[in-house]
Amino acid sequence: MDYKKSKAPGTTITRELSELDGETGSIYETIMIVSKRANQISVEMKDELSRKLEEFAYYTDNLEEVFENREQIEISKFYERLPKPTLLALEEFLQGEIYYRNPARIEE
Repeated sequence: MDYKKSKAPGTTITRELSELDGETGSIYETIMIVSKRANQISVEMKDELSRKLEEFAYYTDNLEEVFENREQIEISKFYERLPKPTLLALEEFLQGEIYYRNPARIEE
């Protein structure tokens, strides 16, 4: 997913509970769905950031030397400014972009 184009807010906003539990019927189930998706997004973002920063890795035997790279700092700042994974996951849920299933409900 392209997180740069997400319409998720950058800060936390107040939500209506009826808006969140309308689809699942339970606010707790909604929170579990969103939290699991947020964990997935977090791992994806961390892997993407690690791959981009790996290009700038400089391995040296001397631990006292610290090299600062302006591009590396800009990439890190960009990822810090992105909406948090929880906000991205909640926006996906509200837009109906998350597929989920509850095995207990399927059996009933």
